[in-house]
Amino acid sequence: MADVERSRPEGSRHARERLHGVRDGLLRLHKALLESERVGYERANGRIASSQEFLQLALQHEWFAWLRPVSELIVQIDELQDGEEPVTDERASVLVERTRTLLTDGQASFGRRYHELLQRDPTVLVAHGGVIGRLATVH
Repeated sequence: MADVERSRPEGSRHARERLHGVRDGLLRLHKALLESERVGYERANGRIASSQEFLQLALQHEWFAWLRPVSELIVQIDELQDGEEPVTDERASVLVERTRTLLTDGQASFGRRYHELLQRDPTVLVAHGGVIGRLATVH
């Protein structure tokens, strides 16, 4: 049993903690983005009647489709953390870099809308800063 524990790559606990911090920041950012987009959607289309309706819109409506890269990153982090394989520094670094690239370079449709919200919504800006701050401490 002790041999099994030793065979796990060193640093896996550190990598897991790094990813946990990035994931928490991404969740806060995702929530802020959803809420900001909800306001815009309701201005254009009328009030969303329930949380269930909002969930369905967030999952299926084109208005919210640009947010999917953030959702996908969160899922990828969850899958790595919950998977059979140990969380290594290398695996964690790949997801950290994907996060950094998405939030700083952005994909065409994501980046354009994201930067608009950063300029318009202080809650999104603060959440963005929280993720970027976590990325800066993650090498």
